Order: sequence, then C-alpha cells, then structure tokens
Amino acid sequence: MTSPSFPFVRKILAVDALTCVAAGALMSIGAGPLAQATDLPQPLLFGAGLSLFPVAALFGWMSRTRHLNAPLINLAVVGNAAWVLASLAVLVAFPPTPFGYVFVLAQASAVAVLAWLERRGAARVSAGPVAA
Repeated sequence: MTSPSFPFVRKILAVDALTCVAAGALMSIGAGPLAQATDLPQPLLFGAGLSLFPVAALFGWMSRTRHLNAPLINLAVVGNAAWVLASLAVLVAFPPTPFGYVFVLAQASAVAVLAWLERRGAARVSAGPVAA
C-alpha cells in the first residue's frame, strides 16, 4: 500500500539515511584508527562502512519519494535487524577492546531503535492515510 503523507515515517527514514552516511564515513575513512581503538579488523570496518552508502541512498530516496511503500519500509526494518544481529556476531567472532564493545553496542542499539520506529511507521503506512 502507498501513501503520499506520513511525515513521521519520512523523518525516521531521513535520520536513518543520515546516520548511515555518518557511520559509513567513520568506519570507511577512519577504519585504521578505529581498528586500533576497537581491536576490530580494519577490512571489516572498512567494508561495513562502504556498505552503508548505498543503504543511505536508498533510505534517503525512500524518505523523499512521493508514495511510501510499506513492504519497502519493512525491507529497511529487516536490513536494520540484520545489521544488529551481525554487530552482535562481530562481538563474538572478534572480541574487541572495552571501547570496541561500547562502539559496537551503541551503534547496534541506535539501529535497533530506528528499526523499531520504522516498523511502527510501516504499520501506519499499511493502515492507510490519516484523515486530515
């Protein structure tokens, strides 16, 4: 189902896009220093950072497209949930420094909150437009 409104959902998608750009820049451009600070593999940080740029583009587009699409928003939710699970797996596979734990858990928590908000938004879009 599509709808031309829903500013709450659009704002959450825009915030998600901006956080993807910020985290992507930090992890790709700053992969070396971040790897030293976290004791996580530099190629992992670099690759994860680069992977966020197309996601940011998609979420940015979604936030500005004329009609919101609930299944596409749910795809964002699934992608964010996968990121959270992968982040937790990284902690098991590559035990980091204490700062590394904080870094990974903080970004995973932020992504989990965005996924939850996007899921709520997708439900609103599925329910249809709100009467003006």
